[in-house]
Amino acid sequence: MADPIDPWRTQLEAFGSFVRTQRQLAKLSLRELAELARVSNPYLSQIERGLHEPSIRVIQGIAKALDISTETLLAQVGLVGDGDPEGRIHGATEAAISADPYLTDGQREALLAVYRSYVAEARSTIKRGKSSSTKAKAAPPDGEAPPPASKVEPD
Repeated sequence: MADPIDPWRTQLEAFGSFVRTQRQLAKLSLRELAELARVSNPYLSQIERGLHEPSIRVIQGIAKALDISTETLLAQVGLVGDGDPEGRIHGATEAAISADPYLTDGQREALLAVYRSYVAEARSTIKRGKSSSTKAKAAPPDGEAPPPASKVEPD
């Protein structure tokens, strides 16, 4: 049980719970995830129970093994996310889906798959230097006024 005075311990327990949930959603045993992440079974078990503070290398290994971003796990352990200028917490969407008690495992998997596909698409769009959600309007040639906005007359 977490000491209510120690917020870091509470954060580690929440991180461990998140890793366990993600492992279960991926249908991996503790032994399988440990092997994929290249850590020992007891060490991974300690992480999942919030008893050990994982290194960045271990967090990267777990993220790769679970096929989630390292940033998502770093946000869960409290190492990134607080400085987002728009107030967003990276990984919060996946954490909320994973923790929702009203969703079945199948529903969680489906929602996470859809969400991750949108994120992957957005990342590839950003890498290409384009934005599919906002298209820049072409400026009128110098000296010309922009076309007037069309008005809709009420019925």
